[in-house]
Amino acid sequence: MDNNERNHNQSSDSFYSYNNGTNQNGTSQNNGAYSANGAYQNGSAYGQNGGTYQNGGTYQNGGTYQSGTQNNSAYGQNGGTYQNGGYQQQFYQSQGAGNAAYGQNPSGKKEKKRREKRERKPGGFGMKLAKCAALALVFGLVSGTVFEGVHLASGQIFGDSDPTVAATGSVLTQSDSNTKIEATGASSSYVASDVSDIVEAVMPSIVSITNVSESQYQSFFGGTQTQQSTSCGSGIIVSQDADNLYIATNNHVVEGADSLTVAFSDNTTVSAEIKGTDPSTDLAVIRVALSSIDSDTLNTIKVATLGNSDDLKAGQAAIAIGNALGYGQSVTTGVISALNREVTVSDSNSNTNYTAELIQTSAAINPGNSGGALLNAAGEVIGINSVKYADTSVEGIGYAIPISTAMPIIEDLITKEKVDEADSAYLGIGGVDVTSDVAKTYNMPTGVYVAQVKENSAAEQAGIQKGDIITVFDGKDVSSMEDLSSKLQYYKAGTTVDVTIQRSSNGQYEEQTLSVTLGKKN
Repeated sequence: MDNNERNHNQSSDSFYSYNNGTNQNGTSQNNGAYSANGAYQNGSAYGQNGGTYQNGGTYQNGGTYQSGTQNNSAYGQNGGTYQNGGYQQQFYQSQGAGNAAYGQNPSGKKEKKRREKRERKPGGFGMKLAKCAALALVFGLVSGTVFEGVHLASGQIFGDSDPTVAATGSVLTQSDSNTKIEATGASSSYVASDVSDIVEAVMPSIVSITNVSESQYQSFFGGTQTQQSTSCGSGIIVSQDADNLYIATNNHVVEGADSLTVAFSDNTTVSAEIKGTDPSTDLAVIRVALSSIDSDTLNTIKVATLGNSDDLKAGQAAIAIGNALGYGQSVTTGVISALNREVTVSDSNSNTNYTAELIQTSAAINPGNSGGALLNAAGEVIGINSVKYADTSVEGIGYAIPISTAMPIIEDLITKEKVDEADSAYLGIGGVDVTSDVAKTYNMPTGVYVAQVKENSAAEQAGIQKGDIITVFDGKDVSSMEDLSSKLQYYKAGTTVDVTIQRSSNGQYEEQTLSVTLGKKN
């Protein structure tokens, strides 16, 4: 969301010629640049006494860089580099490097170049061209025949290759053994870099979420003061019924909200409320009353099409859409970098810790992207963007909750209704969070450490004891006391559920599942 986004001049004189002095008698000496039948002649910058392209044209006197190209110019004097044949008359000619490097000529005299007249020989260029074409044709026919013969012969000896795999190039070595390792094949699939059509189709199902909350802090002069803060995130329209529109997002996007505002793709905004949260998986659902959405916006927005994250492969295209930095919806692209990455996330604001197997992607996940969609090349939602790995030494590592994991939880949050407080269930314990850091330090399971069991409570009657660690409640992982309390809001007193605990025995924790009939808080 997000403020809560989790855990990254060369010396040796000048390059200009020295003859008659640089910039004497006018800029670019003695007749200036572009004079006397060629560019840079007779003392121009970067080459004097017959510089590059002299006496009438490019590459004169019979060949590339011959007799005049770069005379006394930079890196060549009196014929210079490549003069009168490849590397002839020394590199840095006339006294070696002296008086040659950087185009110096102590004599200060121009060298006159003579153009030799060529005799036109019988037959001329046309005849030569015809002979070359004939030779090329003969060579092509012979080489083609030989190549095809070798191909047919190798096919008879080694057998035809699999037509479904096209090798990208010839292998460097070929084994003579009977065990043959196939060469890699060229992929027949292609993913276009232009994803604008996918984005255009999916964008109406993505929303921006603004969370306004109030927090208290101790002032410098003592006393408690209240400060209002605003954070942002994203959401995905996943469902609707006759009265409401349901939007899936992250729990940390909506946590602690005093008010929530949703902005649709057409920039219209409406108020929203939290339908349900599951801190242990960092998932939440908010709802918007359809009556609060104007007709034009209703005709614009869409419900997202959900894919199957179980079918993903590393290397497949990934597109992330979300309210990055709170500027509005933006798009990033990348690939699925890895699957089933076990990631432990800690939220310092709520002391919530959870460990989950997430999708790793190179598509940039930035603050504000949380709760947005991770899409495949078909435009289907395959993940809910959740967290980025932030470190100065890390680039391009973001995570998303797999949609196949998230959907059962989201459906549960949509369908379940919170119970009135008068009928709400009560377990009867006092608990302390066992975070991942504490669990590693003391070799304990993560969950809720039972610090107190109330007398005659549902927990005591079910056999829960002080020192037990509650890890699962009614089939759902428990990550904190807040998470457990959040789950209890959906259960009426008198409901029987299974509670999984870890109990210490001889220094080792053993798992037990207890049946608990939830009580009613007096």
